[in-house]
Amino acid sequence: MEENKQKTIAVLTSGGDAPGMNAAVRAVVRTGCENGARVLGIRRGYAGLMENDITELNIRSVSDIIHRGGTKLHSARSKRFCTEEGMAEAIQVCRNNDISGIVVIGGDGSFRGARDLSLRGVNCVGVPGTIDNDIACCDYTIGYDTALNTIMDMVDRIRDTSESHERCSVVEVMGRRAGYLALNAGIAIGATAILLPEIDFDIERDVIDRIRRTQRTGKKHFIIVVAEGVADSMKAQGIEGVSGLSAYIQENLKVESRATVLGHVQRGGSPSVKDRVVGSTMGNYAAHLLLSGVGNRVVAMQKEQIVDYDIFEALKMTKTIDMDMYRAALEIGI
Repeated sequence: MEENKQKTIAVLTSGGDAPGMNAAVRAVVRTGCENGARVLGIRRGYAGLMENDITELNIRSVSDIIHRGGTKLHSARSKRFCTEEGMAEAIQVCRNNDISGIVVIGGDGSFRGARDLSLRGVNCVGVPGTIDNDIACCDYTIGYDTALNTIMDMVDRIRDTSESHERCSVVEVMGRRAGYLALNAGIAIGATAILLPEIDFDIERDVIDRIRRTQRTGKKHFIIVVAEGVADSMKAQGIEGVSGLSAYIQENLKVESRATVLGHVQRGGSPSVKDRVVGSTMGNYAAHLLLSGVGNRVVAMQKEQIVDYDIFEALKMTKTIDMDMYRAALEIGI
């Protein structure tokens, strides 16, 4: 009799929102419903799980969300969930709602929470949703392409003004621990210099001297792309943030300079085709894992294929910057 009992799976989004999360939520819900499961949506991530902020979803519940940025289920970060008391509350809520497994859409921090739940008997499958593209087991994370295109569009607009006024624009993009957004966006917009947290840099050599060299070729406007994660490295060289770098460039090169922090505009907006497709296929894959009784996994994209890894293995992996791409950026950014 127990074998015929309807399976209940749940889905939540956690950490920073990313365009394409809604596509993944939609895919989990519809895959579950189409395969006879009951599907629950957990609002506000792990905080909502502890508080039993849960609603039942069906095929129509997720209509018209695939094109929307952000996350229909909302997101939050919870320090309490990291405690034994918070974990116990979350597990009890899972038992009370007969949840056999949860799809967790988010980044590394979200996956560590999924791992901890898996260790305590709640099957979890992680789906990588973060604009930073910094999940080590995965070539591509949901939200990355949309964020890159947003950055490109914003900086293209800034460049129009920089060129008109013969200025230098210093632009800070997201990436506290990862420079993938900065590197790829920097190449796409033709940045003269790109500062990344993974690569040691010297302001004089890698910014001032590069601008001087570019000036000698006749160019009079410049774009410098800075990942937010380099703040400490700049401070060690006497530069306080992108405003400080802008002022330093103006003082030393006599080039009018402006600083722009793009901020959370990078997270928003309608997801690109790639993020809708990847979010949908990853969500479908994750739901099928749970429906098969498989947990403790992370869904990933490797060489354009959707695969999955043991969550412990995935969290131990490291991801590095493509140095050939960085070298190319230097050679073609003059």
